[in-house]
Amino acid sequence: MVEVPEHLLKRSAERRAQLSGTSGEAAPAASTETTPETPADAAPAEATAAAPAAVAGDDSQEITEDRDGVPAHLLERARKRRLAAAGGAAGAAAPAAAAASTSVKTAAPGAPSGTGPDGHTQRLLTVVKSGSIQQTRAEAVDKVHTWPHLLVIELAAALAVLAMMLIFSALVRAPLLGLADVNQTPNPSKAPWYFLGLQEMLTMFHPMVAGVTIPGMGIFLLIISPYVDKNPSNKPDDRKWAISMFTLFLVFWTILVIIGSFFRGAGFNFVFPWTNGIFFEL
Repeated sequence: MVEVPEHLLKRSAERRAQLSGTSGEAAPAASTETTPETPADAAPAEATAAAPAAVAGDDSQEITEDRDGVPAHLLERARKRRLAAAGGAAGAAAPAAAAASTSVKTAAPGAPSGTGPDGHTQRLLTVVKSGSIQQTRAEAVDKVHTWPHLLVIELAAALAVLAMMLIFSALVRAPLLGLADVNQTPNPSKAPWYFLGLQEMLTMFHPMVAGVTIPGMGIFLLIISPYVDKNPSNKPDDRKWAISMFTLFLVFWTILVIIGSFFRGAGFNFVFPWTNGIFFEL
């Protein structure tokens, strides 16, 4: 239910009391006997003239300003309805005053109808200002579409790397050796630098352990890392498992590549580069 303002309830109670008082005063005035000085046919005329004067009061002036938050046009429409109801009550009091000389009691007029001039039954409960019922606020969105926001950046990065590689390969000659001689084997014979870590492990472990077991375990740990650490955060403090595994793998493989490149000499024996020189070629 909609709560009716207090000032409207008070005004409605005062108006009902005024209408009931007006109808109550008309009956005793009509029931009194006419004096010889006053003709009997003048009583209805006086009652008819007194009724509009009693009801006019403060409703005789047109309302043009808002009062207590109620629009002026609504107050003016209510004033006209009150005047119409008062005119109908005065018209009904004239026949009652004429019949009062015969000592017949007449009933008081009933309460005013709730319908308006056009038959409408709506009543004003309260006035709600526009824009105060619902406020729409935009919600923050922290996600964007893959295309074009992400793929455009990746495409630009790929094109930049490709351009740098083309420029570098055009300006710098590749360090290629001469034709291979089957009668002369290089000593030491080293694999490319990215395979020197695996070649270094072959000098320490059995080929099955160095070539299959240890690399397989490393690859397996890297595969299960996303399933063990499911935290989507980008902060290093929140991704300790993933960062630890990748750092361990990178450090282990880097150390093996450095030893195989700079600390292995003739016969792939361990030497110090500042003593016997560097046996490494790209």
